[in-house]
Amino acid sequence: MTSPRSEPAAIGMAFLRSPTGVDPFYGEVIAGLEDVLHPRGMRVLMQTVPTPRDVLATYRRWASSGAVAGIVISDLTTADPRASVLTGLGMPHVTMGQPVTPTGGAVVRVDNQTAMAHAIEHLVGLGHRVIGRVSGPRQYAHTRTRDRAFLTAMAAIGGTARTVVGDYSPASGVAGTLELLRHADRPTAIVYDNDVMAVAGLEAAVGSGLDVPTDLSILAWDDSTSCRLTIPPLSAMSHDVRELGELAAQVLLRVIDGGPADDISAPIPVFVARGSTAPPAENRGHRAGRAVPAP
Repeated sequence: MTSPRSEPAAIGMAFLRSPTGVDPFYGEVIAGLEDVLHPRGMRVLMQTVPTPRDVLATYRRWASSGAVAGIVISDLTTADPRASVLTGLGMPHVTMGQPVTPTGGAVVRVDNQTAMAHAIEHLVGLGHRVIGRVSGPRQYAHTRTRDRAFLTAMAAIGGTARTVVGDYSPASGVAGTLELLRHADRPTAIVYDNDVMAVAGLEAAVGSGLDVPTDLSILAWDDSTSCRLTIPPLSAMSHDVRELGELAAQVLLRVIDGGPADDISAPIPVFVARGSTAPPAENRGHRAGRAVPAP
């Protein structure tokens, strides 16, 4: 009798559960992982869980059952324990982000500091001096890195920086936009920490009677098809997210195959100008008075 064919080995990713589901950013990351894994007969095993403790429990379950050959870590937090736990379990892993002190495993570094500095440099070059930002959740290390880079870049030109914390959802994009626009000296440009919030922010700004980009410039992070389909199309800090997934899979497979745990850097996002960014209106004093009223 022929023995049953075993399932192909998998690479695991565990995400914290969100009411809006997994961010589209990670759909592209997973597609990149699969581009590299599929020729090896491997797949991505993705699971959403309610708490950070459940993420670690999932890792331990996968390690004990042999369900995955390796694990991808994303969305680092301060003093993130995941790499250390996986090293203790002897589980090959790759961290996407900028760990302060890598604890075993491979790393694909994402330089959010330089990317944010470039974003503000471009907006300042257009003439913007009051710039708002709708950030991601503050528990994530990359959000804090962008926070510091944003404030540093704005302080260097003597500008005004305002940040509202979002959660990557459309609702937080709308709420953050309206909060920023209610200032009497409202921003002439807003940077959003993902494309989903930026698309929603554009709709909120236009719905409030503002013209984009005449009254307000909008800059998205990550870029996506959605950014290119809005009216006007959204300028973005663009990088090949699918390539990020490919890089993560490549370095993780090297570890699985017994090779070194490489520490590499992903390409830095670049500013892609579309229709949502322009120099601020000349009659700034008049337009500053067009603050959005409280609901």
